[in-house]
Amino acid sequence: MTRAVGDTTGSLLITGISTLVTNDPQLGEGPLGLITDAAVVISGGSGVSGEEIAWVGPASRAPAADQMYDAGGRAMLPGFVDSHAHLVFAGDRTAEFDARMRGLPYTAGGIRTTVAATRAASDEELSAGVARLVGEALRQGTTVIECKSGYGLTVEDEARLLRIAAQHTDEVTYLGAHVVPAEHDPDAYVELVTGEMLDACAPHARWVDVFCERGAFDGDQARAVLESGIKRGLVPRIHANQLTHGPGVRLAVELGAASADHCTHLTDADVDALASGTTVATLLPGAEFSTRAPYPNARCLLDAGVTVALSTDCNPGSSFTTSMPFCVALAVREMGMTPDEAVWAATLGGARALRRDDVGRIVVGARADLMLLDAPSHVHLAYRPGVPLISAVWQRGRQVVS
Repeated sequence: MTRAVGDTTGSLLITGISTLVTNDPQLGEGPLGLITDAAVVISGGSGVSGEEIAWVGPASRAPAADQMYDAGGRAMLPGFVDSHAHLVFAGDRTAEFDARMRGLPYTAGGIRTTVAATRAASDEELSAGVARLVGEALRQGTTVIECKSGYGLTVEDEARLLRIAAQHTDEVTYLGAHVVPAEHDPDAYVELVTGEMLDACAPHARWVDVFCERGAFDGDQARAVLESGIKRGLVPRIHANQLTHGPGVRLAVELGAASADHCTHLTDADVDALASGTTVATLLPGAEFSTRAPYPNARCLLDAGVTVALSTDCNPGSSFTTSMPFCVALAVREMGMTPDEAVWAATLGGARALRRDDVGRIVVGARADLMLLDAPSHVHLAYRPGVPLISAVWQRGRQVVS
């Protein structure tokens, strides 16, 4: 018997799993905790966070359940956790991408084009755009996605972007410090971001972020933004070292930020700082792909013991993709990661970047966020790039893709 899409009645046994990625070395082989010929039981929905994993192990030992789903020899993974995305926007930057592919370099100034379009859009238009992108990501296995503001850059617009984002995800980030809008000088805008705008936005966000980069905010300005957010109860994360070497990574570690994102241009001191703390290095290879920039050196970070996450950086200017499988393939091909490392970074690594232990792994008590590949192994995510391999997705125990 196979449970219908959307049915949440009773417990569900998923069996016939060729390879199960648990991300728990105590449950199976290697860092991914691989179990072959595996099964998973999802509870009937009494868990605190919705339906949860009730049992994991070899199929031969699986307990009875109310219903059964035959995976047919496919591989199962935790849902992807995309910890860095910019989904609330309007407008189109195809012309910018086309020009860049003909040799023009990317700079942060392109963000202002999206700001103008976003300010002019209605709440309904913006919410529909987020829903479309979240649905697109879900069909590719992403069951948790973070969403930033940053395309409003006024008190009213930043607050409304956060309210709209919160309709679609629990992981909402205040990014009023994306760039300095044309109508402000930098110091006055930092004062706004850390004052009146923060007052309006903090109630709607969990995180505070800043683009610490040439053409955006320098180290002192970034520190002011993050420290102000911390005082209001927001947890810091930072866009760091994307376009040039800079102070962002070490500032992130100093302030105990959950993640330093991009990490494209790193010194040995930056790597040592990340290795010494708890800040996750979130790598965003879609941005390098779309801007023809050098890729981050993931191998250097991993060999130093840094926790690495992979995310899409979905945004209309420099990485217009919601595909975590695409980013996994790029990480393996271009950034020196093994398939196992890339899959871990795209699942449990993303969860670490969001400081969550209920997602990104398939263990008893975790949220039942699962995806099934139309392939016998997770390695196919890198082995068969561009192929739509996601055959089924469960989110909070409910089958949402089949």
